[in-house]
Amino acid sequence: MRRPVLLAAVTLALGFLAGCAAADEPAAPPAAASSSVPQSEASTELTAKAHRPSVNAAAGSYISLADYQSDPRQFDESDVVLFFHAPWCPTCQAAEQSLTSEPVPAGLTIVKVDFDSELELRRKYGVTVQHTFVQVTPDGRELATWSGSRSATEIQAQTV
Repeated sequence: MRRPVLLAAVTLALGFLAGCAAADEPAAPPAAASSSVPQSEASTELTAKAHRPSVNAAAGSYISLADYQSDPRQFDESDVVLFFHAPWCPTCQAAEQSLTSEPVPAGLTIVKVDFDSELELRRKYGVTVQHTFVQVTPDGRELATWSGSRSATEIQAQTV
């Protein structure tokens, strides 16, 4: 009787440590501590402050979706990759750490997209799992989709 329970517990723990769900819909994120600013607004505000586009987009950048949408034409000469990120996802957090602490290669723009709130973009590109990357053309067509990259260099290696 103990062995099946132990096996189930280990399986659940490994699934959690892997960081990404394999289901069509994500598990609900953990409840956030109360704040006077709703979590989605606070997250967007922090993201926008932390990831302003560089003056020269060709130099490489990691930016928020709002910054990208404000002037997408400035990134026409760059490979644009959407990063479907969830703040509760451990592998997303690891990628975020790398993207904010290391330079993004020239000619690459990585756009942080909130996995939990950007349902329309998820549907458009068929994204069902957080920590998914989608390379898009300037007009929004999908060029490539993958998961698992943890650094800007790994992301750039996957672009077409």
